[in-house]
Amino acid sequence: MGTLTHFSARKSASLGVDFLLKKVNKENREEDMVKLVDLMEKYMDDDDMGIDFDEVRDMVADKNGALNQYLNRALDELDPHVLKTTVLNLGFEAMLSGTKKMHKMRKIHDCNIPWLILMDPTSACNLHCTGCWAAEYGNKLNLTYDEMSNIVSQGKELGIFFYMFTGGEPLVRKDDLIKLCEEHKDCQFLAFTNGTLVDQAFCDEMKRVGNMMLAISLEGSPEVNDLRRGQGVYGKVMAAMDLLKKNGLVFGSSICYTSKNCASVVDKEFVNLMVDKGCRYALYFHYMPVGNEASVDLLPSPEQRIYMKNRTREIRNLRTGEGLFTMDFQNDGEYMDGCIAGGRNYFHINANGDAEPCVFIHYSDTNIRTHSLLEILQSPLFMAYHKNQPFNENHLRPCPMLENPGRLQEMVKETGAKSTDLQSPESASHLCAKCTDYAKTWKPYADKIWSEEKEVTTNK
Repeated sequence: MGTLTHFSARKSASLGVDFLLKKVNKENREEDMVKLVDLMEKYMDDDDMGIDFDEVRDMVADKNGALNQYLNRALDELDPHVLKTTVLNLGFEAMLSGTKKMHKMRKIHDCNIPWLILMDPTSACNLHCTGCWAAEYGNKLNLTYDEMSNIVSQGKELGIFFYMFTGGEPLVRKDDLIKLCEEHKDCQFLAFTNGTLVDQAFCDEMKRVGNMMLAISLEGSPEVNDLRRGQGVYGKVMAAMDLLKKNGLVFGSSICYTSKNCASVVDKEFVNLMVDKGCRYALYFHYMPVGNEASVDLLPSPEQRIYMKNRTREIRNLRTGEGLFTMDFQNDGEYMDGCIAGGRNYFHINANGDAEPCVFIHYSDTNIRTHSLLEILQSPLFMAYHKNQPFNENHLRPCPMLENPGRLQEMVKETGAKSTDLQSPESASHLCAKCTDYAKTWKPYADKIWSEEKEVTTNK
């Protein structure tokens, strides 16, 4: 099959979504969903993404399967304009067209080119959560609108059509975020938020532009959540989710799991609550002991980490799952061939403009105010990532800090990268020393699992 042009493929995808949205009778939806999979396969026929399109078609057509039911809920519950824009921008532009261009740019420039960029519009926040540096820095650090828009414009030239915002609290800058959505109509945006600034006016704006998603921070039960974030915050989050669902908007949850909360944030009651509230995804982050005062006691035990790995995969199983798409960024390293930072799949720009290889790695040798996006990706620190990835052949030990602490220290020393923590600069040796015991303890468990999984794959 010949490869479709960008214009004709996007137009076909747009028409396909229109047909799906018009079909009130669910009995016929599967046919058009399968046709969209056919279109995706045809468009990507010269770029191997490792997708078994026959299996995808089978799961989409299976009315009793988790994927089919997930898609039908989205069709029933999401605002039509929001759904269509998300499919076209996140699905077509970012996952398909952008990926093709990104792969070409990697070959041309011989460096990492990411799939997404994470940036902090501001260090300001309306909450004062325990242990968060934003509470100390207030609104002192901000990226200007023009700086953020310029990053997006440069990124699109490299094939990057997905942008995430964190902070601080990014919705402190909600007007500028909506303006970015308007200016870059072909991109998808996601904001990590505490959820307390979500109101009807903002929902109206999200519906109007169609290309903004949210990931709302949660830490489990009301008691655990409010202990760190403040009394009544959990209730405000639940109210925000109800409002977002009522308006047919795309959102999910963002969850940091620790030794104290890992069981509660994946139990069936919690997952069912998220699905009922209208969450489409849950993004799980392994606790990282970043910062001079960070506690190593919050690091999960090996048994807890294994439980999280197995449970998040059980929840998201596309045939038998529970209706919530989950990602566990540490334990899913095996699907991404290890570490995704340093521009390999993403990197982070803080509110001071410093380009950091990872949101958890606060070291930099470049800044967006003095370097172009391509210069950042070709800088010594980012090229050290490019040269050394993967940091371990066992992708259940992907990180150069958490599971391979010596690797981060080497890269920081070799490149002369400096700490970007303006509150309390932390040396790489101090940071990595907190991970040494964890890495040693996790290694035999990870190696055993990795060996067993490879043996199963080999014997298939």
